[in-house]
Amino acid sequence: MSINVSFKKDLKYFDLDISFSCAKKNMVVMIGPSGGGKTTIVRMLAGLEKPKEGKVVFGNEVWFDSLRHINVPPQKRRLGYVFQDYTLFPHLNLYENATFAAVDKKEVDELFELFRIGHLKKRKPDMVSGGERQRCAICQALARHPRILLLDEPFSALDAITRRGLREELKTLKGKMSFPIIYVTHDIAEALYLADELLPVVEGKIDDQWLQRMITRDPSTEVALRAAREPRLTLVY
Repeated sequence: MSINVSFKKDLKYFDLDISFSCAKKNMVVMIGPSGGGKTTIVRMLAGLEKPKEGKVVFGNEVWFDSLRHINVPPQKRRLGYVFQDYTLFPHLNLYENATFAAVDKKEVDELFELFRIGHLKKRKPDMVSGGERQRCAICQALARHPRILLLDEPFSALDAITRRGLREELKTLKGKMSFPIIYVTHDIAEALYLADELLPVVEGKIDDQWLQRMITRDPSTEVALRAAREPRLTLVY
């Protein structure tokens, strides 16, 4: 099922006003400078923050409608959310973390093998690397059988090599999933590599001109090369 979103919210330095949609099997990547409202949008999608006004419709379900005073709580939206910061329980090992809210614990074994952390099941979060913790966090989110997956800069704290490996794994995973994925990043190369559709967010608005300026600023970069040879990529605005 697809999700259709329309949000308005007064923030400290600007007013957020944005509308977009994401079809099943697609990944919409929100790209833009830090502090532009991307995380706020994801948190409102998850039901962790309330918009001033707007509407969120997932398939035939209304998750939020300011006019009809509908606001479905996060636990009933059945979504997966991977934060930028590690959100694993420190007193549980990786396997216990991933199975904490799993629909089927047997699937966790498959996910651990897919993300190459099967040998780390019994280790606690402080005994593994940052990349391994984020792999576990993704497994934890997927084990919930989410109807939509939200990823808020999940690799930003990792080194370049680890980040590149996880980016490859996520792209492989995307091909196997049937639900919408919304991914937040400020890394343009990463956005262009992963996205089916791009959503450039600058000061709470969609600004496709910002992305074009960033790409043309240095035409020799991987960013420009990726944009030039990726005909399936579309801007959402």
